[in-house]
Amino acid sequence: MTLAATLAARTPAGRDRYVDFLRAFSILTVVCGHWLIAIFGWQDGRITVDNAVGLQSGLWAATWVLQVMPLFFFVGGFANAAGWEAAQRRSLGYRGFLAGRLERLLRPTAVFLGVWGAVEVVLHLTDTGAPGILRGTFIPFGPLWFLGVYAAVVALSPLMLRLHRRLGGWVLAGLTLAVAAVDAVRFATGLPGIGWANLLLVWLAVHQAGFFYADGPLPGAGRRLWWALAAAGLAALAVLTNLVTVTGELWYPRSMVGVDLEPVSNMSPPTSAILALAAWQIGAAMLLRRRVSAALQRARLWTVVVAVNSAIMTLFLWHLTAMLLAYLALHPLGFGRETTTSARWWAERPLWVGASAVVLLPLLWLFSRWERPPRASAGQDRPEPRPEPRAKPAPAAGRGRSPRRPGPFSRPGRFSPRQREG
Repeated sequence: MTLAATLAARTPAGRDRYVDFLRAFSILTVVCGHWLIAIFGWQDGRITVDNAVGLQSGLWAATWVLQVMPLFFFVGGFANAAGWEAAQRRSLGYRGFLAGRLERLLRPTAVFLGVWGAVEVVLHLTDTGAPGILRGTFIPFGPLWFLGVYAAVVALSPLMLRLHRRLGGWVLAGLTLAVAAVDAVRFATGLPGIGWANLLLVWLAVHQAGFFYADGPLPGAGRRLWWALAAAGLAALAVLTNLVTVTGELWYPRSMVGVDLEPVSNMSPPTSAILALAAWQIGAAMLLRRRVSAALQRARLWTVVVAVNSAIMTLFLWHLTAMLLAYLALHPLGFGRETTTSARWWAERPLWVGASAVVLLPLLWLFSRWERPPRASAGQDRPEPRPEPRAKPAPAAGRGRSPRRPGPFSRPGRFSPRQREG
């Protein structure tokens, strides 16, 4: 039996499998998206990659669905709330919590940097590639921006969870207003540097929304609120990305990924448009939750989800390296030479996804072991139970009606005893 099948078979009954699915889905979507939209260039010893979204008319619409990094941070809010609860039960304190949360993040990252550091040393010693600190290409290091931001969000999560428990939705509202204020000052003054404050504020806000999943108000809110959340997010996106028709200046591009041809980006630094994107995606995710959760009871599908999650950092860190190695192999054969979204470029898309996936498999086999702590390598690894969101309250006895449903700004409760189990 494979490790993934073993872990899948040991899954506690109360685990919220949908959270694991969303995490795996978001990272796989990011990986395949990078492989799909890449337009390569090779000049003066340096390999570069451009984004096809800026070159293909209408392709921006796909980013409203496939830019799923908000879902990852949303799930991170759920996971870090559960992790902090577990650390408190075990009397580990803040340092223990932080060490536990960051270990799996930093161990595979250190290995990644060590390998690529050795590669760069060889390139320098052999005078291969273009002049500069990075001799060959910057492509493999693209994922590293995410690690720094996520580590900061993890470090702040106990404080943000405490504020959430005291003030409820007012914390999320305050973060949303802060993001809008940064945008307003940035675009009014023309000082782009101030926009980088949103690199933390935007992702903190999305992460904060995950606490509402963990504590129960969001799963218990019902389909009407989920539809309203998705619709409000889409409406906000439509308004923000069409402000250019009123202002005459482009503040919020239609693309939710960076495009070199546009003067501003919704991701670098992130803007209020990413919060709108998060709202629509979270609403859609909640609408799909019941059906997908039922499907995840099937052993085969759940084993796939467990397998992806067991190597998720390795997958994320090495997927652009795999694409680069595929490019080095296929470029001499005449592939990857299109500089526009031509018919041939589109015809090559399945080749690049398939070739990159084939190259990634041995990298996963080689480096995923660094995601597991030493005790896991000794065969003692087991799935980490996660709290199941609080169910809707049962009707009050003798009153014939349900207790008042907590509103979005009500004070959330802590995990119930059942949720703490495991």
